[in-house]
Amino acid sequence: MGFLDKVKDLLSKNTDKVDAAIEKVGDVVDQKTGDKYKGAVDKVQDVAKKAVDSTKSDSQKQGEQVPPTQQSGQPPQATEPPA
Repeated sequence: MGFLDKVKDLLSKNTDKVDAAIEKVGDVVDQKTGDKYKGAVDKVQDVAKKAVDSTKSDSQKQGEQVPPTQQSGQPPQATEPPA
């Protein structure tokens, strides 16, 4: 597992904390600049949140548990139809 894979894994497991940090940083920037760049800061916050959200696997986005036989991010295993 490479460094970026580890970062993505950590992000996907802590999206709520990362989103809160993005909000906090944006608020600090707005405060320090007197809201002069509020529109630009808000756009950057939105892009950053979307980037964090894209690290989630499909099952995490839906709030589902990944079956033990399936790794996160992998397609489900095909089952044979009943005879």
